[in-house]
Amino acid sequence: MNATAFYFDSSMAQESTEIARGLRRKDPDLLDRLIEQYQHRLLRYLIYLTGRRELAEDLFQETWIRVLERGHQFNDKFAFSTWLFAVARNLAIDHMRRKQPASLDGLMSDDNDEVPFDVPATGQPSAFDMSLRREQTEYIAAGMLHIPAEYREALVLRFQEGMSLDEIATVARVPLGTVKSRIYRGLSALEPWLRGAPL
Repeated sequence: MNATAFYFDSSMAQESTEIARGLRRKDPDLLDRLIEQYQHRLLRYLIYLTGRRELAEDLFQETWIRVLERGHQFNDKFAFSTWLFAVARNLAIDHMRRKQPASLDGLMSDDNDEVPFDVPATGQPSAFDMSLRREQTEYIAAGMLHIPAEYREALVLRFQEGMSLDEIATVARVPLGTVKSRIYRGLSALEPWLRGAPL
């Protein structure tokens, strides 16, 4: 991966440095602040990744324990969220290995098809658009439960977490081409639910 893939502005770089220092000191106030800041995003990611809320909540707790135990490993050259999601993902994979070895085939696959993919820009939604979007979200959420975990993960990180393709590649530990392929295939797999959603 290109070392210049992650450019921060100076405030983000300073924040990452402060987080790294605090994690090395095992600063409890910092941990509380990080949990407050990332709890909803992290839990949502784990729910989509595992497909089970109860398991996601267990992994959520384990992730923060791991952050406390291994915070000294955080590299402040990257965004904290990228490292946090990678920690959570590794715990989820470890759990799946222990409980359902066959389900890992998809997560650990190395499909490397390059597929061009662009995210369309959207404008400010009206109240009517927001109500339609809420209904569409229900269809899409139902569809997400029926697609392979590696596609679900890529879609959540891209569209809900707003991560760049390079950041997703770092979290998932796969080549950039694999990330593009997973997003493309995930959207294709979701197509029946997207067609069912109101327009």
